[in-house]
Amino acid sequence: MKKITIILSFFIIIQFFGCSKKSIPQYPVTSKVDQVDDYFGTKVSDPYRWLEDNNSTETARWVDEENKVTFNYLSQIPFRERLRERFAEIWNYERYRNPEMHGDYIIYEKNDGLQEQSVIYVQKGFTGTPDIFIDPNELSDDGSVSLRGVYFSNDNKYASYGISRGGSDWREFYVMEVETKKLLDDHIKYTKFTGNAWYKDGFFYSRYDIPKEGEELKVKNEYQKLYYHKVGTPQSADKLIIEDKNNPKRGFSAQVTNDENYLLVNIWEGSATHNLMSFKNLKTNSTIKPIFDKPEAHYYFVDNLDNKFIFQTDYNAPNFKIILIDPLKPGKDNWEIIVPESDYVISNASPVGDKLIVTYLVDANTAVSVFNLKGEKLYDVQLPGIGAAHGFYGIKNETKVFYSFESFTSPKTIYTYDIEENKSELFKSPKLDFDFSLYETKEIFYESKDGTRIPLFIVHKKDLELDGNNPTLLYGYGGFDISMTPSFSSTRLPLLENGAIYAMACLRGGNEYGEKWHRAGMLDKKQNVFDDFIAAAEYLINNKYTSPEYLAVLGGSNGGTLVGAVINQRPGLFKVAFPLVGVMDMLRYQKFTVGWAWVSEYGSSDNKDQFDFLYKYSPLHNIKEGINYPATLVTTADHDDRVFPAHSFKYAATLQEKQRGDNPVLIRIETQVGHGAGTSTSKSINYYTDIWSFMFYNMGLDMY
Repeated sequence: MKKITIILSFFIIIQFFGCSKKSIPQYPVTSKVDQVDDYFGTKVSDPYRWLEDNNSTETARWVDEENKVTFNYLSQIPFRERLRERFAEIWNYERYRNPEMHGDYIIYEKNDGLQEQSVIYVQKGFTGTPDIFIDPNELSDDGSVSLRGVYFSNDNKYASYGISRGGSDWREFYVMEVETKKLLDDHIKYTKFTGNAWYKDGFFYSRYDIPKEGEELKVKNEYQKLYYHKVGTPQSADKLIIEDKNNPKRGFSAQVTNDENYLLVNIWEGSATHNLMSFKNLKTNSTIKPIFDKPEAHYYFVDNLDNKFIFQTDYNAPNFKIILIDPLKPGKDNWEIIVPESDYVISNASPVGDKLIVTYLVDANTAVSVFNLKGEKLYDVQLPGIGAAHGFYGIKNETKVFYSFESFTSPKTIYTYDIEENKSELFKSPKLDFDFSLYETKEIFYESKDGTRIPLFIVHKKDLELDGNNPTLLYGYGGFDISMTPSFSSTRLPLLENGAIYAMACLRGGNEYGEKWHRAGMLDKKQNVFDDFIAAAEYLINNKYTSPEYLAVLGGSNGGTLVGAVINQRPGLFKVAFPLVGVMDMLRYQKFTVGWAWVSEYGSSDNKDQFDFLYKYSPLHNIKEGINYPATLVTTADHDDRVFPAHSFKYAATLQEKQRGDNPVLIRIETQVGHGAGTSTSKSINYYTDIWSFMFYNMGLDMY
């Protein structure tokens, strides 16, 4: 699971005059079944199990009835349409993603403003005229088909690109000639969690067996296989490279070195497991041989130096180090350390020219240094400010690369970096109708329940009065080795304009401070994450930023689990809650799609000891009778095959049943959308309009 980047911000408090809150909605009657499971002697009722059947007419009827209640409630919010109009104005600006150099050409992604999907452009050199290369808006009438990766052959003759339909994780790949933009007959299907690694006139990719009809969005994804596809041939003729019939959870991803001499195969089994690495000498067509054949650490391939390989690894280095190895003699005694572990986490290493650009995390902010291949530090890269930089991807024969820089109050801006001169130049800068000079960001550190020091970013208007009456949104994730770093999102700007505070906590479970930080928030230590988040809320309240009547919490995916857990444990601490596309049933999550891959992160109810701690915090199973829970808006989508929608269905039905207060509990179920990635512009605007409307309305506040 990847994290969803739904991070928000703040707004000027405007008291809600002339608009009274509506009474609690009348929820649909959700029938129950007599389903009880026995977990090691503990009987667990699951009365809404029937909602796991996503193909039944009963589930479809329930979804329709719940959506009617939700959208009827939202339609009564008097400022909702004003907010939607302002969103359309704010969203309407040119935005770019990091360009890439491919031979003489620059390839980049751009959205003119309100296009449903961003368009891929190509231009020759830095002064060439941009030309449309791939326009996904032509692939569907409603923007539900999105691009999911573009990959160029090493001679830049061909490009393959992936698409997702309705936001699903399933991918289809097509091939086109770069010069003529002619679409070829190649069509690759049934792929997930894979890119394309080009070699000569074809590419390596991973796929699953064809799922049963009607089960595509629910079926367990197991027995992934690595194939090679040759351009101009049908998928049925693709060559099987690797499979593992004895390990159904094992997956494969391929990389080919830029000189096309070696194939590297990353072998993985779960989101928090250590990986294995193998390689094949493509010059001699040797057999695939192991490099790291024990799951002792993380190994990320960086580049090859002739017949040696550079890896980034956390073996005996929780903050990572960079090593050089001979793949024919991969024993640890033969490793050469290029860049040693330091106090700061290495988040990325990229070869450019004859140097390495190394990106670090320093208290969740980016720092970048350049080393030669002997490991000697040459200089630091001067970034535009305090925030997050992404990119710096290059190859040996290049001296210039692109990177982006952003912060909570600085939109993503693209720069070129000349590694020989250690100089950055502006490439593309967005222009928004918004005065960022009125806002400030600060990073503070607070203590969690056990005394652990946790970073917290707080963004608000410069003239903020700390009187405890500021509407505040607290965001968290806390898992899967994912770092929360400063980022920009136009979705937060309406909140900023209306005076709110946005706070983001860097919880344990992420990678802000390396693998030790990650492991301190997983498995039986997951409660640390919830304690960290609750302590962040208490800090904001105790320091008069806000109060429980004006505090909202939001998290998506694993962050949805977080929100569900903390409102169970401390319901009176929050006024509004947004558990978005969350993993809510911790006893059955591993039974759907790729949920099994999270067992290494969460644990499994199939294990007695792990069942005990999962059952103790599972959001679905810890909702209590007679509690006034926060006003809660659950969200999910019909094409989410990452976190199966039944998690949210069962959770919402249970919370509606047991809620004993005036706060509404609603579920918003989107169509032709998945776990978040690739969502069209219009659906995104509608989505955030509804979330922020719900938040302000239930705090008794107005917008615009």
